[in-house]
Amino acid sequence: MKSNEFDAIVIGSGISGGWAAKELCEKGMKTLVLERGRDVEHLKDYPTMTAAPWEMPHRNQIPRADKIENPVVNRCYAYKEDTAHFFVKDIEHPYVQEKPFDWVRGYQVGGKSLIWARQTQRWSKYDFEGPARDGFAVDWPIRYDDVAPWYSYVEKFVGISGSYEGLETLPDGEFLKAWEMNCVEKEIQKRIKESYSDRDVIIGRCAHLTEPKEVHLAQGRGQCMARNQCYRGCPFGGYFSSNSSTLPHAAKTGNLTLRPDSVVQSLIYDDQKEKVTGVRIVDRVTKESMEYFAKIIFVNAAALNSNLILLNSTSKRFPNGLGNDAGILGKYIAFHNYRGSLNASFEGFNDEYYFGRRPTAVMMPNFRNVKKQEMDFLRGYMTFYSAGRAGFGHADAPFGPEFKSENSKPGPWSVYMMMQGETIPKESNQVTLSSTAQDEWGIPLLQISVDYDENDEKILRDFHEQGEEMLIKAGCTNIRKSDSKQSPGLDIHEMGGVRMGRDPKTSLLNAFNQMHLAPNVFVTDGACMTSTGTQNPSITYMALTARAVDYAVKELKRANIK
Repeated sequence: MKSNEFDAIVIGSGISGGWAAKELCEKGMKTLVLERGRDVEHLKDYPTMTAAPWEMPHRNQIPRADKIENPVVNRCYAYKEDTAHFFVKDIEHPYVQEKPFDWVRGYQVGGKSLIWARQTQRWSKYDFEGPARDGFAVDWPIRYDDVAPWYSYVEKFVGISGSYEGLETLPDGEFLKAWEMNCVEKEIQKRIKESYSDRDVIIGRCAHLTEPKEVHLAQGRGQCMARNQCYRGCPFGGYFSSNSSTLPHAAKTGNLTLRPDSVVQSLIYDDQKEKVTGVRIVDRVTKESMEYFAKIIFVNAAALNSNLILLNSTSKRFPNGLGNDAGILGKYIAFHNYRGSLNASFEGFNDEYYFGRRPTAVMMPNFRNVKKQEMDFLRGYMTFYSAGRAGFGHADAPFGPEFKSENSKPGPWSVYMMMQGETIPKESNQVTLSSTAQDEWGIPLLQISVDYDENDEKILRDFHEQGEEMLIKAGCTNIRKSDSKQSPGLDIHEMGGVRMGRDPKTSLLNAFNQMHLAPNVFVTDGACMTSTGTQNPSITYMALTARAVDYAVKELKRANIK
């Protein structure tokens, strides 16, 4: 690197960091992207993208020794032999669990955008109004109309498949052709619609190119082939990731400098200049300390790591972390409650099957406490379901021709339903820095104290009750309810700690994700979230990032940021 001075620095190269880089570079800003993990180039560094199970040493299973050494990441649904290289190993990156918390991370260029579930639903006006209406957290400083044009902006570039439904609770976006429900899913949809007036069942919306447009082909991306091997890295660029989309787009401008292996220690606050001037890093490999400087800084290290960096950014002016005069940095962490699920059988349609491995499920927007408080718990949950036919193995089939014949037929239809519940930000749900333990780069370990509460238990019970009732009315049988009792964190939707708000006494960021007390610093990943909603959050991070960059560059040109 020829210089350590840039117009902008972005910390993190995942979904929001990639968007920050793209937008800053396109606006003419010489931009440095700092990524703590190794470099990963699209296509070149997807070693298992076309591998068959028998071409892997353990037939795509995780060895026992790995399960013992890395118990947290082994609980993640996407962690297998073909994807293990994109996940952080527990043994290599420890943290302190004051309460059980499964922290799933991806330290490489592209971050978790290589391994995300790709579900993309807009928030509605009711989600942004929720805290003010229901009396929890603090009021969002923005509303749906502030973000709507930015949702459209990022959706067109990302490529979102979905159906136009005209729902207030789940606004339509800029959609490519929707995926199709199978016959049993359609039958369940029909029967739920006949039984309930407040419950809408639609096909899931996801960041997959069903019909690529010119903007996607120009990125070098192609159509999704419904392989369901997305977590390996897609050779077609069929799903959105930083590696296949935003980072290459930023690089084309000539304004991008990407530095992998850069473990960010802290932001540098100059007490004399009374501003943040840059970022201090430790090289992951050499352990050498370095400093880089810029006019504006975007913190996009993923929610909990962004909290860690800001907590560790101490100075004479901010002894308890950057911008933390009110003592709330790292507090009000929230997540999504995934504990509840149901399994059921469905009789009939034995002459029907389906094609491909569709990358999304059927979904139902939240129908609890949407417009007013109605239940004995706050907020609610989204519901997802899918139907399929069991595997082609029939253990009781006799040997010989009958065995071959029986195993060429699919089994009966089964239905799976799950919840995605909103959790309420609480001051007691927080992250802090260890005063005794450090990682190998000399940075304090993160201490996580986050758990469920009675509100979460009530939401779980309501989902089980309503889910069972819906499945019965839909014609399902043999319904089985399940509580995974999984720890917070395994949802991989942690949010908060650096929340947006109107008042510096109760929030750290303003309506444009700008730090109240450090105006040239912006936080647009999950750490900025004031509440969690019930939707998958990534498309909201992208929209907020594009909006914040637009504002930041304009303010810089107006000399309002110095």
